[in-house]
Amino acid sequence: MTTATEGPALVKADQTRNLVLATWAFAISFWAWNMIGPLAGRYAVDMDLSATQKSFLVAVPVIVGSLGRIAAGTLTDRFGGRLLFTVLLVMTAPFVVLVAVAGEANSYPLMILFGFFLGIGGTTFAVGIPTVKAWFEKPRQGFATGLFGAGMGGTALSSFFTPRFVENFGYVTTHVIIAVALLVTAAICWAFMRDSPRWTPSTEPAGPKLASALKEPVTWQMAILYAVTFGGFVAFSTYLPTYLGDVVTYGYDLTEAGERTAGFAIAAVIARPIGGTLSDKVGPRLVTIISLAGAAVMAVVLALRPEPEWPAGISFVLMAAFLGLGSGSVFAWVAQRAPADKTGSVTGLVGAAGGLGGFFPPLVMGATYNEEDQTYTIGLLLLCVTAVAALLFTVFGLRERTGGRRKA
Repeated sequence: MTTATEGPALVKADQTRNLVLATWAFAISFWAWNMIGPLAGRYAVDMDLSATQKSFLVAVPVIVGSLGRIAAGTLTDRFGGRLLFTVLLVMTAPFVVLVAVAGEANSYPLMILFGFFLGIGGTTFAVGIPTVKAWFEKPRQGFATGLFGAGMGGTALSSFFTPRFVENFGYVTTHVIIAVALLVTAAICWAFMRDSPRWTPSTEPAGPKLASALKEPVTWQMAILYAVTFGGFVAFSTYLPTYLGDVVTYGYDLTEAGERTAGFAIAAVIARPIGGTLSDKVGPRLVTIISLAGAAVMAVVLALRPEPEWPAGISFVLMAAFLGLGSGSVFAWVAQRAPADKTGSVTGLVGAAGGLGGFFPPLVMGATYNEEDQTYTIGLLLLCVTAVAALLFTVFGLRERTGGRRKA
């Protein structure tokens, strides 16, 4: 979606309405995207899954949710956020129900197949960023995109409520409820959401547009950082129920693990708009440095398995806060540096990198799980190494830009 610093006046009420609608659409689609993770323990028992099979089941929706953002962002440049939100929400709904069908049949292959397409729900992020950016003036774009990013709290809603809905309403009924919520949200978006008056459709063919976006240094630079920050959040929010059930220090059941995973996600949700707002004030580079340094330290702390409840709880919340700060600062950086006519394409590519960053860690965790000691120490130490590498890249390889010039 293209934006301009000058153009038709932006009415505050319209800005607020479209920001709220985009954030809710993002949240409910992320709830759907994360329907498998909170119930992974149930599937592991019912289908007799190994640690690797369970981690792959949890991770597979991330594939489409990641790579699909490339197409979603490019199509948003052409057709606008109102249409794309509506279409993607409608497309996600049937796969929520089909996942329930596969689960009732205890079919691992069908769970993988329908979970793959459930990933459509994860593509809405690439729609919302350019949509929201176009509705706000440049000095407030970090705040607006950060607040929109709080919609990733849909994973917290899923972690907390999905196991409870299953207990109270039944397994299939829970999936039907979420499918209906997606369709209702789609109808509301179509009826009340509007594209910014400062947006004009891009007529450039998708292929050359993506190729052009790939040539932008900002695309690759921000993709690396987002793969660590947002990817870390996605990995934790999808795999944490499994982690908290497997590690001998904790050993929580599905509901207890869901409660704690929701707390983790809420902390990241709160931190993300703070990261965007701080980026508007002190610059996204500094906020990103703080985020990565904090994540590296907390990975080591978590590897030491702090005792429940308070030491472990505080440690996980701090990890979530650092990852949330970084997720907000990186996309504030994207909003500053991405060319206006390529925002959707750059957003899609960077968002895809973030999703893929969340796909691989659960697989690594499953592969490095120590069944004898019931620990994930190696996986957490690998996270620390990754965060340190990204930190060094940010410190020595990147500079912010103001007025077209680079600055430290």
